[in-house]
Amino acid sequence: MTSLATPLTAQQRAAQLRQQLNQASYEYYILDAPTLPDSVYDQLYRELQDLEAQYPDLIAPDSPTQRVGERPAAQFNSVRHNIPLYSLENAFNVDELATWQMRWQRVAPEVNDFEYVSELKIDGSAIALTYEDGLLVRGATRGDGVTGEDITQNIRTIRTIPLRLQLDNPPPRIEVRGEAFLPLESFKQINREREEIGEALFANPRNAAAGTLRQLDSRIVAQRRLDFFAYTLQIPVNGEEGHGSLKSQWEALEQLQKMGFRVNPNRQLCRSLAELQEFTNRWEQERFNLPYLTDGLVVKLNSFALQERLGFTQKFPRWAIALKYPAEESPTVVKQITVNVGRTGAVTPVAELNPVQLAGTTVQRATLHNADFVAALDVREGDTVIVRKAGEIIPEVVRVLVDLRPEGTTPYQMPPHCPECSTALVKPLGEAVTRCPNPECPAIVRGAIIHWASRSALDINGLGEKWVAQFAKHGLLKRVSDLYTLTPEQLQTLERMGKKSSENLVKAIAQSKSQPWSRVLYGLGIRHVGAVNAQVLVEHFSSVDALAAAGTEAIAQVHGIGPEIAQSVYEWFRKDNNRYLIEQLKAAGVTLEATEPSQKSVTVTAITGKTFVLTGTLPTLSRDDAAELIKQAGGKVTGSVSKKTNYVVVGEDAGSKLEKAIALGITQLSEAELLELLKQ
Repeated sequence: MTSLATPLTAQQRAAQLRQQLNQASYEYYILDAPTLPDSVYDQLYRELQDLEAQYPDLIAPDSPTQRVGERPAAQFNSVRHNIPLYSLENAFNVDELATWQMRWQRVAPEVNDFEYVSELKIDGSAIALTYEDGLLVRGATRGDGVTGEDITQNIRTIRTIPLRLQLDNPPPRIEVRGEAFLPLESFKQINREREEIGEALFANPRNAAAGTLRQLDSRIVAQRRLDFFAYTLQIPVNGEEGHGSLKSQWEALEQLQKMGFRVNPNRQLCRSLAELQEFTNRWEQERFNLPYLTDGLVVKLNSFALQERLGFTQKFPRWAIALKYPAEESPTVVKQITVNVGRTGAVTPVAELNPVQLAGTTVQRATLHNADFVAALDVREGDTVIVRKAGEIIPEVVRVLVDLRPEGTTPYQMPPHCPECSTALVKPLGEAVTRCPNPECPAIVRGAIIHWASRSALDINGLGEKWVAQFAKHGLLKRVSDLYTLTPEQLQTLERMGKKSSENLVKAIAQSKSQPWSRVLYGLGIRHVGAVNAQVLVEHFSSVDALAAAGTEAIAQVHGIGPEIAQSVYEWFRKDNNRYLIEQLKAAGVTLEATEPSQKSVTVTAITGKTFVLTGTLPTLSRDDAAELIKQAGGKVTGSVSKKTNYVVVGEDAGSKLEKAIALGITQLSEAELLELLKQ
């Protein structure tokens, strides 16, 4: 209940903001069709934060501000599921599916007209959600199927799980089951960060999702960006568990979407085993194009009446089964073990393999992670090994076929010196990772520059790994700050770098100077400081000088920043080479302090939320000027044409971007048409 001391206008405004922000999140995360620009969302979010800070009794369970993560819990409480979460029986081919069908038909021999719902089996962790009067009140792990753990504070951080259902008159209570999972990009990023700091890697996205859900610190969960697909809906009627007025699984999936849940679109109604086989064959190949892992299909009888008739065995529902794909593993031979030096100096052993086809790609290299991993598997050059690859995950060696080992092999030893700079390698106490300690190591320098130019950091368009390697090879780059001394004339001396390309790249580098302080901090590549932590630090330290002057205690006191991160930041700024880098960046004019956020009111225009691409030479405006006008009107300018592009502004000598726009049916504008649109 809201306090009488809270003004009615504040109550009404907070309710309005919650509704607007939750609707925007639904459009962004569920519908994948955002209508509210990021800048507007951020401004509304900050306004709600300010209101809740001023009037704490305005904080509601469905407020988007409650997704950010809470302080660590001491432990999770056990919860008993109202309806058990059964596991599924497995089938590995269509013959086993036919056997399963014959079994359930013996229980219901009169049933001749039936349908199956076939859904992708997501490789994640099952969770159970409870809603009362439309509000999320509990989220729990599967546990043993009968008893799980209450992880509600972690569930709230998953943006594809609604805090309030999109229903005007929700039932008193519903239960939703689904799969929490890590998209492949998130999984790879987590493992990259863990490898850099010497922590054990997650074996697969399923383990990573399960481990993330059971984190006692929900702030860590929020950073890892779990996703969720809903697949089961229970609506009690008169105190009895059931499906309300719903008659089928297909209807339940459609109802879940209406409630605001994300439901996997890759599903199909099948009326025979032949149709199931066709659907299976299709996704056995196409799954490698998905941004998440699927290890099979889940097949369910569509009719809830038939499901109820068939019931359960002690372990499984009789009306559902999992059809698993064959394992993506293959034997091959380790030709050689080499090492790769990363941007933090981490030295990673890599197995060079005889080429083998896996997950739709040719695999010739597989990570061996670190020296401890190599020793545990006892991988040797010449060994026949089993290699696994799923989707976009880096291939890895999972076991050695010792019986096929050739005579005369010896255990692998990490090299004593860095292969790039010959510096003696070190293995810090308590870490599994071997490192090169030389900050001027060419591999570390290349990695640092590639990271600096990456999309999440300074976002320097056109500066990729190959160019960085070539510039470094010719002595043009010895540290990040050297980027800002490059001239078109220098670059034009290099192979395949023409006048226009060199001018565009130097221009893109110059434009990166105006990137915000948070991106610059992330781009510095300080260990443990990812994009999220960089943003958190910038909110408390408004300039590089303020952060450099801070002690470990002051840094560690920042919400979300622990002692390990604080120590890493403190030590980074104490090194001479890093202090020199900061001075060079200052001299180059790179943004190293926060700018005051604009307090201007948000005006919605015909351009607000639209994505533009500029190509060719415009009659009167430079492309920078045109881009600035678009941004000021609430639009977004990107460098490449895609299906998400709304307009392509075309000037003289337009190139491939215009051709792609025509092919995709995207609206093209002249400069005059753009200026007219800006007036609307």
